[in-house]
Amino acid sequence: MTSGREATVVTGTIGDDIHSLGIKVIEHALTSAGFKVVPLGIQTPQEDFIKAAVETDASAILVSSLSGHARMLCQGFRGKCIEAGLREILLYLGGNLSTGDTCWEEIEPMFLDMGYDRVYPSTTLPGQIIADLRKDIAARRK
Repeated sequence: MTSGREATVVTGTIGDDIHSLGIKVIEHALTSAGFKVVPLGIQTPQEDFIKAAVETDASAILVSSLSGHARMLCQGFRGKCIEAGLREILLYLGGNLSTGDTCWEEIEPMFLDMGYDRVYPSTTLPGQIIADLRKDIAARRK
């Protein structure tokens, strides 16, 4: 698998988050770019992302969180992926990832340390995510 044309991507909004507009835009853009998208919808537990990724042999999981509770909702996700045999899965996270006055310079490294491969603020355009996915998938397949 060397390009987005062959890649399967699992998407959804994590935990108790009910915000769906952002992930729907991303899903549409991914589908238009040739990715096979497995949309899980809103209020998706970590385990459902992992189960879908295993069942579809996905290359990546894209997690959306706009409620500001991502720190709590996303902890331990990489470890659960590894336990499920998804050591090489790409984990992307985006949205409004923190409440309060935490700056991006603190938010991004926090989630990278949790094992996410890419972390995006809510202002990220779909084209950036698609370009990163293509690049990261190609790098993992070499």
